[in-house]
Amino acid sequence: MKKIGIYICHCGVNIASTVDVKKVASYAKNLPNVVVSTDYVYMCSEPGQELIKKDIREKGLDMVVVASCSPTMHEPTFRTAVQEAGLNPYCFEMANIREQCSWVHEDREKATEKAIGLIKSAVARVSLSEPLEEKEVPVAQTALVIGGGIAGIQASLDIANAGFKVYLVEKEPSIGGRMAQLDKTFPTLDCSACILTPKMVEAARNKNIELLTYSEVTDVSGYVGNFKVKVKKKPRYIDVEKCTGCGNCASACRLKGRIPDEFNLGLSKRAVPYILFPQAVPLIYTIDPNHCLYIQKGKCGDKLLCKEACTADAINFDQKEEFLELDVGTIIVATGIDPFDAALKPEYGYGKYPEVINGLEFERLSSASGPTGGEIMVNNKKPKKIVFISCVGSRDKQVGNEYCSRVCCMYTAKHAHLVKEKIPDAQVIVCYTDVRAFGKGFEEFYDRVKNEGVIYRRGSVGEVYKKAGQLIVRSEDTLTGEVYEEETDLVVLAVGLVQRNEGVGLAGLLRIPLGPDKFFLEAHPKLRPVDTSMKGIYLAGCAQGPKDIPDSVAQAKGAASSALVLLETGRVKLEPFCAVIDKDRCGGCRICEGVCSYSALKYDPEQKVMTVNEALCEGCGVCSSACPSGAIKMNHFTDKQIQAQIGGLV
Repeated sequence: MKKIGIYICHCGVNIASTVDVKKVASYAKNLPNVVVSTDYVYMCSEPGQELIKKDIREKGLDMVVVASCSPTMHEPTFRTAVQEAGLNPYCFEMANIREQCSWVHEDREKATEKAIGLIKSAVARVSLSEPLEEKEVPVAQTALVIGGGIAGIQASLDIANAGFKVYLVEKEPSIGGRMAQLDKTFPTLDCSACILTPKMVEAARNKNIELLTYSEVTDVSGYVGNFKVKVKKKPRYIDVEKCTGCGNCASACRLKGRIPDEFNLGLSKRAVPYILFPQAVPLIYTIDPNHCLYIQKGKCGDKLLCKEACTADAINFDQKEEFLELDVGTIIVATGIDPFDAALKPEYGYGKYPEVINGLEFERLSSASGPTGGEIMVNNKKPKKIVFISCVGSRDKQVGNEYCSRVCCMYTAKHAHLVKEKIPDAQVIVCYTDVRAFGKGFEEFYDRVKNEGVIYRRGSVGEVYKKAGQLIVRSEDTLTGEVYEEETDLVVLAVGLVQRNEGVGLAGLLRIPLGPDKFFLEAHPKLRPVDTSMKGIYLAGCAQGPKDIPDSVAQAKGAASSALVLLETGRVKLEPFCAVIDKDRCGGCRICEGVCSYSALKYDPEQKVMTVNEALCEGCGVCSSACPSGAIKMNHFTDKQIQAQIGGLV
């Protein structure tokens, strides 16, 4: 006869305040095969775990049920505990009587009744459990980091400095990301380039980091420890080994000063051969294929001026796309963000009036490396009155972005300060929804800006329009109830942060989901904030959601640490929750192959049956439910177990 032990947690008062724990423990003693039923204040504590271990050793328990919080919280804790006492960890079951019971009910009697039902269900299920063994697979001793912004750079450096090879893939011609476009950083007002550039140079010089700039990930297959990644290197049409970064090709270009400069967001013009910004790494020119006359039309005047001007003979129009095949053990996604497209809020006049710009465009105007050399100019003159509008594209159900972008309040305060610094006599008004100064030094910086004479008016801006050539902001002050109009020379929209355009496609390649906010979804918002549902793939920086520079760097270091655990260990354990094919019943219809999101099922043409790659299988059960012949069984989630679990509730 099987011997089952049941342990019911009070969780302080989290469970005991709503559930009569003593009554539940008393009832559970009479369930089939139960030889122990007891309660304890904190089962997850060391004394609570020792209680379980003691009973396993002394009473010979075959199965254990713990009724407490969510399995996401403490299932690994209790599995380890029973394993240390000599019991197979998969002969353990957890009943969630906190999140699914005590926290969602107020009626003590009904909550107690439900807790009893959940425990009956868990006992019925665990009685059919079988011992399972974890498998191990080797881990390739290399890492891939996708995205060369500050988060990607930091993660790459941490892994490389631990002695492992890193491939850092960046789609732009230079690493640096969005931080390279900033003028100053809040709240310390440090020069963004002064902080970022040394990191960029360090990454380029690190012998363990291979920079793959102007490159994109096009395919990902495999599993944790053994990912196969295909990377497309786009042609620069300039030999990176020969180019000296002198700029002669750009100076000689026929289209010099006629191509919109994307780094400056179209506020300036460049030539066809270009570098993104003066501190670019690598400092190698790239020929823009979309605007090059020779590439597009096969001819550029009577001769190629750029090629003629290049004394290093670096220009090569015969370059083609290259594809690299990489074997990596772990992947870090650090793809960053895009600014919200303010044109989706037409009431603000963005794209209609040149005097309405977004926050990132303001950064470029304020930057010494920007189109105006750091002078804040609109229509070739310094504005005397500037209105900032907060929460544009954030906390807005109309555009589908209900989240707070977390940086807009503070970068607006920084912008207001920069205006006061560069144009002391300018009047600055901030129209805000709420000011969220939550970080270290943020509240002090906000107070400093207000003391500099910046006016904050709480309310909702209705529209921005022109009357007789004058830009006017119409708004409501929600503190006074006053509807007012403000004439201004410049409007700066504090746009929120959104997922990059390529994010959806990359999520499909990596087989990881996006959250409701369209950012990459972490495995658990509190306990596993850098992990994803795909083992071995981690998130860093704004790929997971909007955050400032310190938080991006912190998460990058966390992602690097998680990746290093795999790389240092050299092997990874796989949970045995995978599909099992009954070859005698499998008809080889391949329906399961089509529904598997993890590419874990493949057809064996010789045996004419399906096979399972246990390293890829995540045990989701979709294939089992789709199989018309019932040939697929899920380890630890068999039909009998599920039916018994349901039967315990009804």
